Amino acid sequence: MVDLAGKAVLVTGASRGIGAAAARAFAAAGALVGVMARSADAVEALADEIGGLPLAGDVAVARDMKRAVAALHDRAGRLDVLVNNAGLIGPMSLLDQADADAWGECIDVNIKGVFHGIRAVLPLMRAAGGGTVLTVGSGAAHRPQEGWSAYCSSKAGALMLTRSLDLEARGDGIRAISLSPGTVATDMQRAIRDSGVSPISQLDWSVHIPPEWPARALVWMCGPEADPWLGDEISLRDPDIRRRIGLAD
Repeated sequence: MVDLAGKAVLVTGASRGIGAAAARAFAAAGALVGVMARSADAVEALADEIGGLPLAGDVAVARDMKRAVAALHDRAGRLDVLVNNAGLIGPMSLLDQADADAWGECIDVNIKGVFHGIRAVLPLMRAAGGGTVLTVGSGAAHRPQEGWSAYCSSKAGALMLTRSLDLEARGDGIRAISLSPGTVATDMQRAIRDSGVSPISQLDWSVHIPPEWPARALVWMCGPEADPWLGDEISLRDPDIRRRIGLAD
């Protein structure tokens, strides 16, 4: 695994699922981890467990994101990695039946939340001579799923933010990469299953990978072996990627 001793990492959506697993993986790699999510109790508990910094806040609110970034930077004196993990799946409904407010909330979290994170860390990373911005993407960014218009649109937008960041800031030492983890056994996947919407909801639970796999991938992406994917997306469905990370099928 990549050695991140002395580094500072901010993980959003860290109260559960991939985010919580990622926070644990980064802490195990030696980093001081800022644990950000809307649930103050959850981030306090996880930060206590891993020796991290609890950062309650909503990525969809720019001032919350700026406050979290500043708090971690003040604590560590640096900020090396941002993991844009916070995300919503809903509303899972057909376009003409989708609740407009819920549709907008998905966009606020999945696209604007990524934008707020990038905008908050970029000046600090540029001043430090570089940094890594990782975003948890999805295969939904590349192909539509029935009833998932908000999620698919937002993940496509988030991928374009990764590509835009790479175009604008690679020359400043900023590494921007997206991770498409495939289907993961999390609460989000349970919500998909229970919705009965789209073929993904019909998948047997046994095909979903554990959240520890994308967590390990995110740590690996902080190392130079992931540099060929700068400005692009890594798919955890790729057997070669799994081999490189050391994941078993």
